[in-house]
Amino acid sequence: MTRRKLSFRYLRFAVVLFFVVSCQKNIDKPAPQEELSTSTNSDNNNGHLKQTKTFSSEVVLKWMDMQLRVIRTTAGMPPPTNSRFFAYSGIALYESVVNGMPAYQSLSDQLTALPEMPQTSPGAAYHWAACANAALAFMTKEFFPTTSTANKASIDSLENALNDVYKTEVNPQTFDRSTVFGKSVAQLVFDWSKTDGANHASDPYTLPVGPGLWVPTFPNNPAASTPYWGRNRLFDAASLNNSQPPLPPAYSTDPSSTYYKNMEEVYNVSQSLTVTQQATGFYYRDAPGYVSGGHYLSILYQVLQIENPSLEFSSVAFAKSGIAIADALIGCFQWKYKDVNGGPVTSTERPVTFIRNIMGKNWNTLFGTTPPHPDFPSGHSSTAGAAEVVFTHLFGENYGFINHTYDYLSMPPQSYTSFSDMAEQIGLSRLYAGIHTRYVCDVARVMGNKIAQNILNDVKFLKE
Repeated sequence: MTRRKLSFRYLRFAVVLFFVVSCQKNIDKPAPQEELSTSTNSDNNNGHLKQTKTFSSEVVLKWMDMQLRVIRTTAGMPPPTNSRFFAYSGIALYESVVNGMPAYQSLSDQLTALPEMPQTSPGAAYHWAACANAALAFMTKEFFPTTSTANKASIDSLENALNDVYKTEVNPQTFDRSTVFGKSVAQLVFDWSKTDGANHASDPYTLPVGPGLWVPTFPNNPAASTPYWGRNRLFDAASLNNSQPPLPPAYSTDPSSTYYKNMEEVYNVSQSLTVTQQATGFYYRDAPGYVSGGHYLSILYQVLQIENPSLEFSSVAFAKSGIAIADALIGCFQWKYKDVNGGPVTSTERPVTFIRNIMGKNWNTLFGTTPPHPDFPSGHSSTAGAAEVVFTHLFGENYGFINHTYDYLSMPPQSYTSFSDMAEQIGLSRLYAGIHTRYVCDVARVMGNKIAQNILNDVKFLKE
């Protein structure tokens, strides 16, 4: 009996010792990072280490819609400004969510002088839609400080409404971490934007004088607009490489010259415009509202609504499109005012000046005014060329769509069979309106194509 009791005691002691040691091993062994994150952030399965692609594009679409509303109702901004806002907002959006995109990388060491972005905390969960919301709200507020009180209230309301939803999807620590991160990214991007030279775009400018050079146009003779926009810092330092447009034909009043015939075509086309052509001309007047980048932001918004992709795709699309359109417009203005950028005088006159003064016609453009900067090259066509390349890259060849940008003005929508068709029609719209010659639209589109392709080749979003 004594031996049996001793054996039982030894057995019981061994079992107890086994469980104590096992428990001690479990306590001492560090949990895998993913388990720690899940344990720390679990809230009905919310707050895990999710990737950006698991979130919808809703936050991007809502902010695009808000930005478009603010753009068209905020006065006092020169035309190129919208392209600049488009680019910086896209970059802030992308950088606020790229850490949740394992295949992608920051643009900090690729875009000109873009500072290093804040780093996310290793192993900590982020709600990427909340990051995006904070970044886009910040950029919208900072870029439109003079917008109406009603617009400011709408901006705050949208930010708060989205945050109210996101707060229910993660724990407070994850939500706060996400909004702080998104805002910190936007702050760096906005501070970077203040050093690009845009604040000097309208510095005093003395017009070069000579036959065929640009002069303020009939009927209200506005001063030259943003003559130094071409000096703005490029987003991609290599974007303008080999993009130089061929110079326009030499000035001539000889009716048999190419120059004269180009101007004469503008007049002749204006005399037999169809209803459809007139509608196309008015559509890309882009006033009030979306001059330069704004119209392409609207088109991107509409296509993303149709496709309804992930937050990951939308952020890449926003950034690529904005960068290409902004650099295309900088390149365009370098040539419009080449004399202030270390080159020959290329500030060619507008058709209305030649047709009235040389051809002797009592004539004006389709909508009665002409944009206040030189004819060569076309701003609309350069940005259309850039958008054509990037949108095709994003959504494919032969992507047909209907442009509803000006439904709110009861203007008939414009239909396109592809983004190339879009760019061609935009160039023709300027000819129909009497704003540009066909030549300056054609070469500007090619220039925009080249600039956008340079950016797609040079700026690497995906890790290599």
